[in-house]
Amino acid sequence: QVELVESGGGLVQPGGSLKLSCAASGFTFQTYNIAWFRQGPGKGREGISYISAGDMSSIHTTSVKGRFTISRDDAKNTAYLQMNSLVAEDTGVYYCAAAPGIIGGNPFTAYFYTYWGQGTQVTVSS
Repeated sequence: QVELVESGGGLVQPGGSLKLSCAASGFTFQTYNIAWFRQGPGKGREGISYISAGDMSSIHTTSVKGRFTISRDDAKNTAYLQMNSLVAEDTGVYYCAAAPGIIGGNPFTAYFYTYWGQGTQVTVSS
């Protein structure tokens, strides 16, 4: 049974940090590209961070570049999202997703992703 399980969300003050985890099972994690998406209140789902399988090259969208870092530990079948300098606009539900093979387009396109987690809530508020 395929599963992606996010954890690590919660309530944090502006300027604070959180580290999200995405634990995978039921598929060959190391051959899948991983991305984090988020959906803020009243907004659509947006891709924010991506890490490839193999060479682990990463991309972050402009709104989180320099503040968020994506990583993965293939030995643990787990991906991470370190979030620093959080602001209210980072509030939302954060999802991890897994895409097989080579992505032939924008890696922040949900269409490419086969497996999705259930999401974890991140709230940035004083």
